[in-house]
Amino acid sequence: MSPLLACTDGSTFAASVYQHAAWAARRLGTGVEVLHILDHQRHQHAQTDLTGAIGPNAGAELTEELVRLEEAWGRVARLKGKALLEVARTQLSMAGVKEITTTQRHGPVVETLAELEPGAELVVVGKSGEHAVLADGQVGGHLENLIRTRVRPVLVVERKFQPIQRFLLAFDASPSARQAVAHTLTSPLLRGLECHLVMVGRTDAPHESALDEARAQLTRAGYSVSARLLPGKPTPVIAREVVAAGIELLVMGAYGHSPLREFFVGSTTTQLVRTCPVSVLMFR
Repeated sequence: MSPLLACTDGSTFAASVYQHAAWAARRLGTGVEVLHILDHQRHQHAQTDLTGAIGPNAGAELTEELVRLEEAWGRVARLKGKALLEVARTQLSMAGVKEITTTQRHGPVVETLAELEPGAELVVVGKSGEHAVLADGQVGGHLENLIRTRVRPVLVVERKFQPIQRFLLAFDASPSARQAVAHTLTSPLLRGLECHLVMVGRTDAPHESALDEARAQLTRAGYSVSARLLPGKPTPVIAREVVAAGIELLVMGAYGHSPLREFFVGSTTTQLVRTCPVSVLMFR
């Protein structure tokens, strides 16, 4: 089985990324590859042409100094990355992971992950990163782009790891939600955990039929399933159910609507990641 891909940048989510990756690796019986990406575009100093304001000689000196600073930043960033990867290796080893590899890459985050993640069993990331100054409940700017372009399941983790005993599967009968059900049926990742199957929408025959089908599939696979069809809007209802049932993990399909529709009415996926105070396992 392919290893998990755990992404780290040393933020306050890093320890939780390692703990969630170790939990998943133990259940799947696989190793973990820890990835640290040096994204120079995010740290590049503005090299504005100031010759008209301060003279050509001063402008040349300033440019040379900026180049030196950029080189110095690169050395520091590489050393910091190596240190982060060693911390990750130590924490994963202490958590019982046997096969651990570490990788440091240069380039834009989304493009680099697009290259590496097809070979991973699961991608594990934090809700926000090192350079995000966020209030509780917010998510990092890269996250939506990361999830929209992934082909593998993505586990987006909260700042604090909670031992996972029960999960809520948010089901809307979309292709991505059906993919979440199919993965739950076949993968050992969630096997043996308590399953809460929740569908939000009108109480009518099509919704009830879709929910009954998903419940029957999960029950045949050996899950203890509590299934509910609830009225209301998905985000507040699912967030309420997560808290009320003591859920530790939300499982859902991601971005089932077109980007144009979500531009005008908002993305349920992003809203749920923001609103629910638990880690979220997403499928495309």
